[in-house]
Amino acid sequence: MSMDRSLKTKGNLTEKRSVMKREERIAKLVADKKMDMAKDAPTGLPKTKVIES
Repeated sequence: MSMDRSLKTKGNLTEKRSVMKREERIAKLVADKKMDMAKDAPTGLPKTKVIES
């Protein structure tokens, strides 16, 4: 049985992501010195836009 055309995709994600994953956000916030891993909790993080260069 074949898959319906509406369910098929051409490769991986074709759309640009608008926000980062939790691990990426934590790494960026620590690099920007906006978060201290010793004091701040990893929950309730602000959303960080993905900037691709």
